[in-house]
Amino acid sequence: MARTINPDEYDARYRALLEAAKVCFARKGFHRTSTAEICAELGVSSGSLFHYFPNKKALISAIVEQEGLETAQYLDGLQAQPDLAAALRDFVDLVISLASDASFGRLALEIAAEAARDAEIGALVARNDAELRRRLALLVGEARARGQIAPTSTPAAVAQGIAALIDGIFSRVAMDPQFRPSKLRPVFQQMLAGMLQPSGASP
Repeated sequence: MARTINPDEYDARYRALLEAAKVCFARKGFHRTSTAEICAELGVSSGSLFHYFPNKKALISAIVEQEGLETAQYLDGLQAQPDLAAALRDFVDLVISLASDASFGRLALEIAAEAARDAEIGALVARNDAELRRRLALLVGEARARGQIAPTSTPAAVAQGIAALIDGIFSRVAMDPQFRPSKLRPVFQQMLAGMLQPSGASP
């Protein structure tokens, strides 16, 4: 009789393998990490890993998809916030916090590098970026409709600007080992305020 798969157990193992892969990719890079090292990180057999992911590319694809889903869920959740200008400031603060995490920054750099090398990974990253900008534009448009901000540009243009700010933070992290995003939080928030033009509020 075939063994019944418990969906909760399957999901938990899937996520655990992804987390182990993230740790290893951030530590040594995508191409220098072996599947054996990922298995050792979690203490599982190679058969267990390959049951979920046939190769390393499948792992990094799943990481990119997970990142996109989590970002989308976070931004969608902001729609219920009473002050969307404050919610957008909180989002930028979250980005600054993530960029200040050395491990997260290295993983982001690995994903960007692989996206440039592999067309399929690149397409996934591009899709995430498009969804990020689309959801940001919705938030900006709603904040403007509520009278909380008064940007001089369209919501799509403001969303593009916020996305560029995020990209710039991570690019600087990659280029300058001494760069600490958290130390420039007031500067980044001023840049955001310049794009949003909050009504009667300051970051």
